[in-house]
Amino acid sequence: MAESKSLRKPVFTKVDQLRPGTSGHTLTVKVVSTKMVLQKGRADGPQVRQMRIAECLVGDETGMIIFTARNEQGMFFIFFSGCRF
Repeated sequence: MAESKSLRKPVFTKVDQLRPGTSGHTLTVKVVSTKMVLQKGRADGPQVRQMRIAECLVGDETGMIIFTARNEQGMFFIFFSGCRF
């Protein structure tokens, strides 16, 4: 019988604890604003794929950052912020 891999519990980080060059953080933030910075179609085989990049101003009680959202990430943030692009 195969061993089941257990998922690692998320460790939540505050904005003021983030450092450049790090990744894999789990944050709970409020989306303040979103702005579409790039939207274009790209031919990829028989289908045209949309590429979207948005900059989202997000923050918590310790600070604010600009999060660059790509494709579906941007839609996720926009859904929760009530903004649209």
